[in-house]
Amino acid sequence: MAGIGSSNYWEDLRKQARQLENELDLKLVSFSKLCTSYSSSRDGRRGETSDTTPLLNNSTQDRMFDTMSVEIEQLLARLTTINDKMAEYTNTPGTASHNAALMHTLQRHRDILQDYTHEFHKTKGNFLAIREREDLLGSVRKDIETYKSGSGVNNRRTELFLKEHEHLRNSDRLMDDTISIAMATKENMTSQRGMLKSIQSRVNTLANRFPTINNLIQRINLRKRRDSLILGTVIGVCTILLLLYAFH
Repeated sequence: MAGIGSSNYWEDLRKQARQLENELDLKLVSFSKLCTSYSSSRDGRRGETSDTTPLLNNSTQDRMFDTMSVEIEQLLARLTTINDKMAEYTNTPGTASHNAALMHTLQRHRDILQDYTHEFHKTKGNFLAIREREDLLGSVRKDIETYKSGSGVNNRRTELFLKEHEHLRNSDRLMDDTISIAMATKENMTSQRGMLKSIQSRVNTLANRFPTINNLIQRINLRKRRDSLILGTVIGVCTILLLLYAFH
């Protein structure tokens, strides 16, 4: 009966973990959409002259962001507690015969928790960066409008300043997009490098046994180094072109 009770306890923990993971998945999707719509709505309202509607909309989105952040943090904390309980269960007497399967299941839930935590902090950081940048740009834009209203003239200097400001804003957005693409590429390449290292270690083992395979590996390594040099050169040239465009 004790074994049955322990089994039911473990299944109950797994059920709670899966339920929290499903809730987190839905919350994170909504959270990501909120961050995306925040940036898009700010872009769409840049040409408006009314101050009332943007403030109301921004305030609503900020409240939604704060509320969803708290909810997601609470769900992550609850899921962490469930994982800790599952870890304690694997160390209880009488579970040794099933310990390997239990540890595999526990590790899978831990990986899911780690992925959700990383995704939450990444999305939250992007949102805060966008809001800070947009607030700064809004302040500059307000100062420009105040200056134009005070002077009463739309002279050539003001027009040039506005064009330069718009150019800098577009360059900033282009750099952000480039950095995001580079980060995604880096993560993908890091994942692929881990897989390639594992494969290479196995191939090296075979190469030590068969000289013909060893020669083939050396040729592959030479080609890989050549491709790395070419890729590095392309990235360097693209970076220089982007910097020239940004500060042109």
